[in-house]
Amino acid sequence: MKIKPLADRVVIKKLEAEETTKSGILLTGSAKERPQEAEVVAVGPGAIVDGKRIAMEVKVSDKVLYSKYAGTEVKVDGEEYTILKQDDILAIVE
Repeated sequence: MKIKPLADRVVIKKLEAEETTKSGILLTGSAKERPQEAEVVAVGPGAIVDGKRIAMEVKVSDKVLYSKYAGTEVKVDGEEYTILKQDDILAIVE
């Protein structure tokens, strides 16, 4: 099954949380922070404002940082994704 977002929505897949700190300390499951970095899997066509379509600023395979509690988590074919509005994306990681 394929997910096709509508309007200005974006489908992202979270990147794995760090298992160790920079100094080499191993983190347990409860100590790991919820990741805020993800890879864009699908992008909608863009919102329509005043009859004109607004272009999306992100594209598939971009790595992005997003708001901590943004979006709706969904599970499709055993994979977990988050669907959120483009406004909830804070930055593209280069």
